[in-house]
Amino acid sequence: MKKFIFYISLTFLINYNYLFAYSSQPKLFISELVNDVVLVLSEAGLSVKDKNQKIEEIAKKNVDIPALGLYTLGSVRKTLDDEKLNEYNDLFSKYFLKSLTSRLSEYSTQKFEIIDEEQKSTSYTIVNSKIASSDKNPEIKISWRVYTKNPEKPLIRDLIVEGLSLAKTQKEEFASILNSNNNDINALLDKLKEFVSN
Repeated sequence: MKKFIFYISLTFLINYNYLFAYSSQPKLFISELVNDVVLVLSEAGLSVKDKNQKIEEIAKKNVDIPALGLYTLGSVRKTLDDEKLNEYNDLFSKYFLKSLTSRLSEYSTQKFEIIDEEQKSTSYTIVNSKIASSDKNPEIKISWRVYTKNPEKPLIRDLIVEGLSLAKTQKEEFASILNSNNNDINALLDKLKEFVSN
């Protein structure tokens, strides 16, 4: 899970509804989100805990966490009863939010730039961006998959970091855990619980 934690946090150094309602235009939506995240991370009077809480609030409003959770669970979700599915959804949300906040501060001072956008359909737009290189980190290219089925409320469904889909990577990792445990959902739930509790 370490690989995913790194990418997802880096990924979401950039997305959130902190000060105002964001634009419904995908390119502006991502730009405004990033600006808000940078504002939160640079607030001198806020503790790390308070910053993380604000980032989590922003993510809950602007990232389609439930859809990401179901996608990453794969076809196993069809075999689960409501109780197990609800347990997974709750744990995945906590896992996602903790992953997100775990390393954001490492990238908060780097310059973010929107490059362009590509409308793939009426439901999806890809917003291409990059984080400038620094003394510690190389330049990073990030493409945001913005779900626009509700044109008034875009949501982030995936990020592609240097060509690697975070959602797909997470799905493969979860599948590996399940495959190694005869598709026993409890094995995956235990892994998520372990991460969330540490």
